[in-house]
Amino acid sequence: MLPTMTPELTLLLWSTILTFVLILIPAGMGIKENGGPAQAGPRDDLPESSVLRKRATRLAVNMKENFVLFAALVLTAHAAGVSNDMTILGAQVFFYARIVHAVVYLAGWPIIRPLIWLAGVIGMGMIAAQML
Repeated sequence: MLPTMTPELTLLLWSTILTFVLILIPAGMGIKENGGPAQAGPRDDLPESSVLRKRATRLAVNMKENFVLFAALVLTAHAAGVSNDMTILGAQVFFYARIVHAVVYLAGWPIIRPLIWLAGVIGMGMIAAQML
């Protein structure tokens, strides 16, 4: 029998899936740009990536950086037995902000991208505040 997951852990699972998808995007672009054999090699002498692939790579790195913090907060809250409306809302804000952030980042829209990133940070802050 599977244990019951809290909403925060469910959003952590979906954030893990989102992170993996965001890692796959520049990887797939690299295969399309350079071919599978070139991407499977040491990649020392590849041509410069397209602007979109560079953006997708930065997006993946940004998601990994933020995911580590989100995961630590969700797992710490879970271990501490802290789960309430605010932690759930914080996890929701983080997850949905990261989806919007990905779209905005890939589209290259200026100004709004850091504001959406900030929304995700606020979501993490909402979780952290419940444990302080």
